[in-house]
Amino acid sequence: METLNTTLFLLINATPASPDWLIRLAVFIARDMISIVPLLAVALWLWGPRQQISTQRHLVIKLTVAMAVSLVVSWGLGLAFPHPRPFAEGIGYQWLHHSADDSFPSDHGTVIFTFAIAFLFWHRVWSGIFMLILGCAIAWSRVYLGIHWPMDMVGGFLVGLLACLSSQILWPGPGIKLFRIVQRLYRLCFSALINKGWVRD
Repeated sequence: METLNTTLFLLINATPASPDWLIRLAVFIARDMISIVPLLAVALWLWGPRQQISTQRHLVIKLTVAMAVSLVVSWGLGLAFPHPRPFAEGIGYQWLHHSADDSFPSDHGTVIFTFAIAFLFWHRVWSGIFMLILGCAIAWSRVYLGIHWPMDMVGGFLVGLLACLSSQILWPGPGIKLFRIVQRLYRLCFSALINKGWVRD
């Protein structure tokens, strides 16, 4: 498995001969595209067609539960299976600054794939596919820039899948209760904006 991991990494990793524009694009994708996760979650909660807002908010809470599970599982796997990053082992080329902490599973991969799988399960197929494509782009960019192994990204995908399944199992009991609590807190804290019509009730 380690041999396959290294072979795939060296096939993907950028070298000094790689186009400068492609490295810059990869840096943008690796560093900045993950911001779509909180921005889209907030937008889904605050705005949308009146007949869809409840469904959107259920998605946001399900996603939040899945994200909490995925990050806990990712942290546990990192402790149980520590693995140095490629540049820490002197393998390949590093094009993006990163601390030399353990790499498995990728936090970025875990977050974006949890988000993508959540959209695939609970939103629409087309949006889930779009998010999966974005997740693959982020995964590629972080391997291309030399800060992750391919298997770190596979691990992130599997953790995201497990987390979404766990959230679905938890939803009928704790999930619904959490949704109701958050909904009440939202209406209390955002009552002025709701009354002005700036955000949905």
